[in-house]
Amino acid sequence: MREIITLACSQCKQRNYTTTKNKKSTTDKLLLKKYCKFCKTHTEHKETR
Repeated sequence: MREIITLACSQCKQRNYTTTKNKKSTTDKLLLKKYCKFCKTHTEHKETR
């Protein structure tokens, strides 16, 4: 039931990371603070399709 999702930087909109999440237990969009190599800083990364 896990699906592959892509995480995009909230500042530069680059798609940097891929991860998986359980669609049944987590129905809202995932928001993680991760390092962006394009911004060269830690920013929030949102789930994209």
